[in-house]
Amino acid sequence: MASADAPYPVQEIADAWERERPGMPVSSIPIVTPLWQLAKLLGDDRRRVLARAGVDTATLDLLSVLRRAGAPYTLSTRELAARSMVTAGAISQRVARAEREGLVSRHPGEGRPRTVLVELTPAGHTLVEETVDQVLHRETELVSGLKPDQQEQLAGLLKLLLQDVQTRLGDDRITQVGE
Repeated sequence: MASADAPYPVQEIADAWERERPGMPVSSIPIVTPLWQLAKLLGDDRRRVLARAGVDTATLDLLSVLRRAGAPYTLSTRELAARSMVTAGAISQRVARAEREGLVSRHPGEGRPRTVLVELTPAGHTLVEETVDQVLHRETELVSGLKPDQQEQLAGLLKLLLQDVQTRLGDDRITQVGE
């Protein structure tokens, strides 16, 4: 871990802009720049973990939504799209790919002729359990430089910031980094 008195490039950037453009609001730089850097580092690391597990982000998202739904791990494609916060077309592609891989199965819903239900197969259940374990253990390791109370404080502040930015932008979707 870097020492507290080591140069911090992010602050140097803010200081340089403040020097070069007095009065320019630079208070966002020490917040937004590390968030972008962390998002990139964490996203890249997650992709490496998923690659080792043999699953892509979109497939894990689909399987995770089904797994979190609880037994019998079945949702309609409409529910999947809503809970994944992606379009119906994206869900259709994800389901088709996961079905080809034997991770989910599709069957017609009862009562509504166009409803399609998607169910997690035993292979999909195993894959999501193993992969989520790997991802969460790794990400817990990556944030372990913060004490539990610091993690809780940061989580609370990030929640406030995210909600405020979503409100300001009129966009409450939660997506993967870069989507």
